[in-house]
Amino acid sequence: MLSQNTNDRNSHQAYLELRRRFPRWSQVAEATSRSITAAIRKWGMAHQKAPRIRAALRTLRRRLGGYGFREFTRKSNEEIVGELTQLEGVGIKTASCVLLFSLGRNVFPVDTHIHRLCRRLGLVAKCRTPEQTFEAMAPLVRKGKEYSFHTNLIRFGRGVCRARNQACGECPLFAECIDPGKQVRRRARPGVPGTRGDFMLLDNLNR
Repeated sequence: MLSQNTNDRNSHQAYLELRRRFPRWSQVAEATSRSITAAIRKWGMAHQKAPRIRAALRTLRRRLGGYGFREFTRKSNEEIVGELTQLEGVGIKTASCVLLFSLGRNVFPVDTHIHRLCRRLGLVAKCRTPEQTFEAMAPLVRKGKEYSFHTNLIRFGRGVCRARNQACGECPLFAECIDPGKQVRRRARPGVPGTRGDFMLLDNLNR
């Protein structure tokens, strides 16, 4: 929830400060929204995120008897997503990140950046929203490759296929890209790798 609408550096710093002031999740749940806001204020949207985080913790405590995900281990991905998305401020992307990173499930999260990259690569050309891309990509990603494909796409999007000022001339997937804007930028040079030439991104797909 802290990572929403901000970058990784900001969300990480906000998390560290939150846990410094409140070492236990029970302390966050019992804290005032004002004190939680003060802890994360520097890193954006604190007035919105603070009450949502506190409310989510209280709801999880009431439903699960604590703050861990032990009860979720016996449930299906669909059941977990259904429960988490009932929490204010938790959408499909946040819930799927919990499944992948916290529970080790084979789920491929899609945020606005992953959505952009999948569209540019022609994988989900007809999808208009991240939610549509999430559904469309589920059968395309090879089982067990969800984590590597997600994290490598994030790196690829930061280093090469950025939202703006794309490094098309260094893109190893230039030929796969269907972005109409790529033709007005510098043409790709054969044999020039991207930021990480060993991505082999599309090998993670059922094609």
